[in-house]
Amino acid sequence: MLRIRHTFLAISAAAFGLCACSPSEPLHLGYLGGLSGRVTDLGIGGLNGVKLAVEQRNAAGGIKGRPIELIEADDQQDAESARKAMARLIDFKVAAVIGPMTSAMAIPTVPLANQAQVVLISPTATTADLSGLDDYFFRIIPATSNFVKTSAEHHFNALGLRRLRLVYDLRNRSYTESWLKDFNQIFAAAGGTLLPPVSFSSSDDLDFAGLARKALADKPDGLIILSNSVDAAMLSQSVRKLNAKIALGTSEWAATERLIELGGKDVEGLSVAQFHDRDSKQPAYLAFRQAYIQRFKQEPGFAGLFAFDAANVIFEALEKKAAGQSLKEKLLSQGSFSGTQRRITFDRNGDTQGETFIVRIQNGAFVPLASAH
Repeated sequence: MLRIRHTFLAISAAAFGLCACSPSEPLHLGYLGGLSGRVTDLGIGGLNGVKLAVEQRNAAGGIKGRPIELIEADDQQDAESARKAMARLIDFKVAAVIGPMTSAMAIPTVPLANQAQVVLISPTATTADLSGLDDYFFRIIPATSNFVKTSAEHHFNALGLRRLRLVYDLRNRSYTESWLKDFNQIFAAAGGTLLPPVSFSSSDDLDFAGLARKALADKPDGLIILSNSVDAAMLSQSVRKLNAKIALGTSEWAATERLIELGGKDVEGLSVAQFHDRDSKQPAYLAFRQAYIQRFKQEPGFAGLFAFDAANVIFEALEKKAAGQSLKEKLLSQGSFSGTQRRITFDRNGDTQGETFIVRIQNGAFVPLASAH
């Protein structure tokens, strides 16, 4: 599915002047994310963040006087669909692609971006499989090891847990297996024991009751669920029916507002490491959050926030790059860009670092508890 968003048209008269001359040729920007299925909270949240960035930029005059035209594509959280969607965006001669939103979709689309020499900048893909590579893939947040270290230390030190089990989704295995491996090393080094993990493949007919029974075998102190928000919420409900007091955690992938909406009381107390500060008082973040809520009538969450940042990084680089300089060259040569909560600094391979935050669900909200550099 490929859709063109003519977001520049409504404000073109004000932003680009009232004149009889022909309008400037639009600059095409691609968006690739899961706009259908079980990961739509990430896909649509990311799309909304990009839409807001495009609307604001067009209202300010676009890129070097050119309006931005957003072209959105649904990867359907399926590798072949993602490849086809990416190929169509490339055929449309996009300046860059924002996305995808999961590591599983980054793996099959990065080779296409490299072949076409089109920058692919992901707001949320964190797999270590794409770290340290000289390619056209950039990311706004760090690889999984940053989150995992904070999460493992929190579960061992703050929560006092010693026997944990991870339950992970094979449909995003590049992310979940990377997360599991890193967590196991850090938790074991601290003196903890990671019981044999339990895997599953996300689907509409998943047997959550059976999965919960497998997860609770051997009586672990706690469970950490590596999945999308829908599956994390449903599994938490099944687990609570069998053990109401077991400690629950999840990875940053599931920590969207939909997790709380679907999980209700059964996800109370659940903890997760995240990369953004939900209590940030920085003016840029407060302005973004207010604009996002006004535009979409909901909280932005991490998907909307990081997609907004990704789009603005691209806009800044496109505005400032010299004639004959590629977008990749400009991103790497400038290196550091303004974000809503922090400077986004790329290394020579397009990877970045940053601070992580522990949050816990309390009274139906994500409450920040601690941070670690």
